[in-house]
Amino acid sequence: MEILKRFRDIMASNINAMLDNAEDPEKMIDQYLRDLNSDLGKVKSETAAIMAAEKRERRELEELQKELDDMQRYAVKALEAGNEDDARKFLQRKAELADKEKDLKTAAELASANTAQMREMHEKLESDIEELESRRDKLKGKAAVARTQERMNEFNDSFSGTGKTISAFDKMEEKINRELDEAMAMSELNKNKDVDIKDLAKKYDADSSVDQQLDALKAGADVEAELEALKNQVNKA
Repeated sequence: MEILKRFRDIMASNINAMLDNAEDPEKMIDQYLRDLNSDLGKVKSETAAIMAAEKRERRELEELQKELDDMQRYAVKALEAGNEDDARKFLQRKAELADKEKDLKTAAELASANTAQMREMHEKLESDIEELESRRDKLKGKAAVARTQERMNEFNDSFSGTGKTISAFDKMEEKINRELDEAMAMSELNKNKDVDIKDLAKKYDADSSVDQQLDALKAGADVEAELEALKNQVNKA
């Protein structure tokens, strides 16, 4: 049978080794489970057929062995009754049944071996399916954790990016404030410079007024002196 030809491959298969070497264990498990469940359905059907065949072979063998016992018993009775020819016929039939018994025993043993193989393969498939389902649940759990961690990493990256933006804004604000402070300081310096120049100009403006006043006073003094001189001349005349 084709299914029995696969017995060696199925029994030699190592599910864990195949999964460990798989690039995508979760996907591979799903494929293995589909294959194994398909095989399991065939194995169940074939196992039932082989078990039925074994029972049939066993039943035919038991019936033949019963007939062999009957031929032996009839031969003895025939001899006891003095019928040697009848006894000979029973013994000849017994010999024919003995040859057939060998074939039936061989068939029964083969059917029994096939049944044992099918049962063993059935148990192996069920064990592999159970192992795969357990591994799949674990892998799905790990995959869920991995996806959650991945989302957390993305969130952290996003948050980190926001932090970098905020940090860049802080630096920009700091730079602007520094430039503003420098500009204000420069403005203050320029203002003080303007004040100093104006004050200095006023100083000289004030000095110039004093000089004018002095000149005016000097001019006034000259007039008074001239007037006094005229008065003296008049009095002498």
